[in-house]
Amino acid sequence: MDKVRDYGEIKDRCRKFLTEFNSNDGGTNNQKCFKYGEMMKNLAHRDEVGIYVDLDDVAEYDSELSDLIKENALRYQKLFAETVEQLLPEYKEREVSFQDLLDVYIEHRITMERRNHPNPDEEWDWRSRYPADLMRRFEVYFKTNSDAKTLPIREVKAAHIGKLTNVRGIVIRATEVKPMMSVATYTCDKCGVETYQPITSPSFNPLTMCSSDECKTNKSGGRLFLQNRGSKFTKFQEIKIQEHSDMVPIGNIPRSLTVYCRGETTRAATPGDHVSVTGVFLPMLKSGFRQLQQGLITDSYMEAHRVVKMNKTQEHEKDLGELTEEEMAMFAQKDFYDQLANSIAPEIYGHEDIKKALLLLLVGGVNRNANGLKIRGNINICLMGDPGVAKSQLLSYIDRLAPRSQYTTGRGSSGVGLTAAVMKDSVTGEMILEGGALVLADQGVCCIDEFDKMMDGDRTAIHEVMEQQTISIAKAGIMTSLNARVSILAAANPAYGRYNPKKSIEHNIQLPAALLSRFDLLWLIQDKPNHDNDRKLAEHITYVHMHSEHPPLKFTPIDMAAMRKYIALCQQRTPVVPTTLTDYITAAYVELRKESRRSSDTTFTSARTLLSIMRLATALARLRLGDIVESDDINEAMRLMEMSKDTLNASSETTFRKSKPSDAIYGIIVAMVSKKARGDSYSGVSVKMSEVQQRCVAKGYTPDQLKTAIGDYEKLNLWYTNASQTTLTFV
Repeated sequence: MDKVRDYGEIKDRCRKFLTEFNSNDGGTNNQKCFKYGEMMKNLAHRDEVGIYVDLDDVAEYDSELSDLIKENALRYQKLFAETVEQLLPEYKEREVSFQDLLDVYIEHRITMERRNHPNPDEEWDWRSRYPADLMRRFEVYFKTNSDAKTLPIREVKAAHIGKLTNVRGIVIRATEVKPMMSVATYTCDKCGVETYQPITSPSFNPLTMCSSDECKTNKSGGRLFLQNRGSKFTKFQEIKIQEHSDMVPIGNIPRSLTVYCRGETTRAATPGDHVSVTGVFLPMLKSGFRQLQQGLITDSYMEAHRVVKMNKTQEHEKDLGELTEEEMAMFAQKDFYDQLANSIAPEIYGHEDIKKALLLLLVGGVNRNANGLKIRGNINICLMGDPGVAKSQLLSYIDRLAPRSQYTTGRGSSGVGLTAAVMKDSVTGEMILEGGALVLADQGVCCIDEFDKMMDGDRTAIHEVMEQQTISIAKAGIMTSLNARVSILAAANPAYGRYNPKKSIEHNIQLPAALLSRFDLLWLIQDKPNHDNDRKLAEHITYVHMHSEHPPLKFTPIDMAAMRKYIALCQQRTPVVPTTLTDYITAAYVELRKESRRSSDTTFTSARTLLSIMRLATALARLRLGDIVESDDINEAMRLMEMSKDTLNASSETTFRKSKPSDAIYGIIVAMVSKKARGDSYSGVSVKMSEVQQRCVAKGYTPDQLKTAIGDYEKLNLWYTNASQTTLTFV
């Protein structure tokens, strides 16, 4: 049996720790820094409200006290609060400039007490007349040891009740912050005496009869009336956290835990955040009829001391921090764009352009909001392809890499599960909205696998999200608009399982045109037999299977943590498109429209295509940390757009174009010369280089490929360029 604790002696130890604990400030003078002394000075002057006691510091000063706090956190929180309250007058150097209503109320009461006291000169403790919680204007929180183990929610059991515990999970619901009464003040209608009632549970029975000596003597039976001005209220928020999907055993559903946040711990997390909660695990006290109704079963909750956002895959806190010099040097290399793209899922062979598009999806474009006009900056991509081309693997990698993301499948998602559901609040009983996958992934990525298997009614729920970036709700008397600023990455199979080149694109895809136009890029990944490619793919897969890692590459892949930091750095930039590029972009878009009219079997080109090019270009400018979009960014954006459209065109021209770009560019330039201009021969016919570049970029060729093609055919003496490189003339 444990010995009876001497809490007076423990209180002295708490006092010594708060006043004596110090550390070197790390400067040249090695001056002592009294960490908690500074905190108490801020508390005394009302500059801060919370004092955070780090158990690492307590363990360094008194290891036994640290263990006692972990075992009985609620009791020691009160002891520390009492100790701080006694010490505060010593640290008060000036009067508090700001006084709230409760200060004025207490000051008035003290004046009245002094006036009514028989001996004004006699010293007396006026604080004893008031509850400690009413007079206390600060809160004490504990922070666990840095090496403390974080428990999964299903591991928190009865043995942890009353102890300081660390749990991790994802926030699925957060209520509004509301005032909760902590001390109720009543006034008697007969004698005018005030009565105070400290409240410790979520519900309480108000006092009705006055218990003062005057009312008892006179037997007047005075009734008490609640005074809101004299009562004390604290901020209260209830959040619900659910365990991560990778922590759930097979065949089980995820468990959840209710967390009560009070005071400074409120508004620390929003739905969709991955958090680590330090708190005290407690049973939920119920009174009256509810206590009879619950029987022998007791609900439990966690009283939060600290709520911290976490990284998704790592065990450490979400601290993006700054990039090191080595990492910055790596990103400053000339081919960093290719390196970043190839660092996405290096275990998956090929798909270089698709990986570049996914990188731009993570970085995103720039949102434009002006005078109520809203143009989204998020990039949406759809990967459609034959079975076994690693679509789902790419989706799961992006889900792990993105700091904020949700992963769902078509058949496993309903329209309500994607948007928002109307629920009944357990605390207030009101109807509230609980966000679905798209709301939880706000300012992140939502990966939807098996997109083609979704019900048509459920698929229409994401139309508004993909363009307006909001979810409008009109349910159960709740009419509102929720933010869903999310990039959608969808993966789907063609209508017949595999892509049938004998049928048109509309028959193969079978998705509504209104939905397809909302995707910035639509990639078709076909599984075509090719001897050399099949051999390389088989060698790659067998190596990954044998060694559980990617084969040796020409460069070292960038790890996830560095990529997250760099992407966060890129997202701080807001590049703009200069007016000098306006004509260039306009001409390129007109050329794209002309191509779409000429070709019957292609995807529809609309004004959304132009916005997609602008989004991809701004994402590329962000990627190189630029503030202005350059022509190279526009060219690369149009190349990606053209490459994605080429995958949908299964004609022999595409295969020829991909194998010999120089020959294809020669064909494009020859086709530019009209029959009327050339007459019987091409000799002496000139073409402007600016028009050639626009036409080739619109077809998906890079400026380097154009330069190579012009040089190759100039050597063959088929054409020549003038000295200023502005015109090209046939020989």
